[in-house]
Amino acid sequence: MDFTHLDNRGNIAMVDVSGKPCTLRSASASGFILMKQETIELLTRDGLPKGNVLTTAKLAGILAAKNTAHFIPLCHQLNLSWADIVFDVQSDRIAITATVKTKEATGVEMEALTAVSIAALTIYDMCKAADKSMEIGAIKLEKKTGGKSHQPEGYRPKTSILVLSDSVSSGLAIDRSGKLLREGFEAAGCPIGEVRIIADNQEEIVSVIDEWVSGGVELIVTAGGTGLGPRDVTVDALLPKFSRKLPGIEQALFNWGQGKTRTAMLSRLAAGMVGSSMVICLPGSTGAASDALEVLVPAVFHAFAMMKGEGH
Repeated sequence: MDFTHLDNRGNIAMVDVSGKPCTLRSASASGFILMKQETIELLTRDGLPKGNVLTTAKLAGILAAKNTAHFIPLCHQLNLSWADIVFDVQSDRIAITATVKTKEATGVEMEALTAVSIAALTIYDMCKAADKSMEIGAIKLEKKTGGKSHQPEGYRPKTSILVLSDSVSSGLAIDRSGKLLREGFEAAGCPIGEVRIIADNQEEIVSVIDEWVSGGVELIVTAGGTGLGPRDVTVDALLPKFSRKLPGIEQALFNWGQGKTRTAMLSRLAAGMVGSSMVICLPGSTGAASDALEVLVPAVFHAFAMMKGEGH
């Protein structure tokens, strides 16, 4: 098991999420507070001396969600888009449900759990003069959406990776980008057909792509040959073969890379369809490969369901 809040020396460490794209994420948590029936009756008719209990608890829970990072040392400070708390007053308890949303690089489950906890504690504080038997319990995460670990499985395309590099193909350098892409797509559940390394040669690039397309490879990812050097010929070789360009993928990759590295503007990213295969051309750096995995996985897999007629 990997402990993400520990460094390689066993010391506590905050998780670096700067390499993750901001996406819509939400979480719901629940819990309850047990109390006497007489206390429930006092609460429902605002008969408790401290005033309107549930309104105060709702405000306290939302405020707590917005300040979760101040309570939990290694929790990321998030800009919340929305938070809400709903109470279900029953005969012997008040059930509490909190829902929180954000467009950030990490999830909001801790914010939802904190909201429920503080709402329950606020109810306890406002009712304790009338009821010494109250009990808070069963606080748990009900649902989390957004982020890779909580994406539906769905379809995973047969994938092959083509590394374009004169130095790697000649044995003068070690392939790192192809290895990283393979590991990333394998971890996402894609069956990997092949990782092939060739020199920066237009004819050979076209030959490999034609071979893979005719062989049923559904997703082809190339690494290298997208710059401005005289040997950067990947995009030149493949653009004429595209029956459809996929500018949304190109823009997403460019925007993410540009937000981290200013020189990303010099890369000629390209994405399109060759027959029934999707081809995505990436720069050859490990940083570009890592960025591409963050942007593409798992969102791009939905395209294959669409191509099979499953709709949006």
